[in-house]
Amino acid sequence: MTQTGYIYVPAPSKENLETGLDAGLWGWRSSALDRAGARQVVQGLTEGDFLILGHRGPNSRVAPGGWAEATLQRVIITQITRPLFVATDEVWPDDTYPERIGIDTLSEENSVAGLSLGADAMEALRLSANKQGAAVVSQGSAAVASIAAGLPSVQGGTGAGDVAHTGDTNAVAQVFVRREQQKLRRALIGARSTVACAFCGRVFPSRLIRAAHVKRRSEASRQERLSLDNIVPACLMGCDELFEHGYVYVAADGTLASGPHSSTTDDLRHMADTIAGRVVADFGTHRAEFFRWHREHTAGVSA
Repeated sequence: MTQTGYIYVPAPSKENLETGLDAGLWGWRSSALDRAGARQVVQGLTEGDFLILGHRGPNSRVAPGGWAEATLQRVIITQITRPLFVATDEVWPDDTYPERIGIDTLSEENSVAGLSLGADAMEALRLSANKQGAAVVSQGSAAVASIAAGLPSVQGGTGAGDVAHTGDTNAVAQVFVRREQQKLRRALIGARSTVACAFCGRVFPSRLIRAAHVKRRSEASRQERLSLDNIVPACLMGCDELFEHGYVYVAADGTLASGPHSSTTDDLRHMADTIAGRVVADFGTHRAEFFRWHREHTAGVSA
């Protein structure tokens, strides 16, 4: 069964919080996990479990249940990508925090009421606050599902053009990933009814345009996946799939080229060759590194 861990992050640790989210890590001093079985609790968290980070709540020195109707200024929902491990490379500015877990940020919400998380989740965060940020773990993912169900819709972010995601097998996690993509789609396309494909240049109704990651989301950092420099409009009439699977790629000069695997069939090669030689829209130094990653890791071209 999926588990959910809860960690409260006090206001003075804001910089460490941002650093950890950007690095896809959370860490503890070894001395913090030496107390009261804290290490065993964290060791019980496995890949795919959820971790909720609460930030800037009220005074935690209240009776049990005292946070049930409180509000947390920020709640970050993450999913564990790597169970507890030890490393000493420098990540945080003030200390090493060698005992670490890998995390993937799914959603960041502001001003979250305790009723949205549920009384049990709020109590777990209150207990964590009183344990100097030690994790409190419960079975299931009810709090995460509750937040997902209560999220408002993203205006202009729905439709056939949303990014499809492979590899996100947890249905609750998919809700957050799709919402993230809806926000990116809204920022990229806005209220436009028609949009030009970055690859073929043809103009289609916006519902036939996908907001596509250049560098694969699963390989991108938190900052990279939210950067519009890593998102391009790709039509559903063939360009999105050609690029997604590396049958076409963007060369260092910004021109499209047929990938090594595009010759799998004659028809596939013809489709790739149809747009080869075009200059991708809005190519520049701001996108060059993302296209380089796609060229090397998806298309398999080293040059």
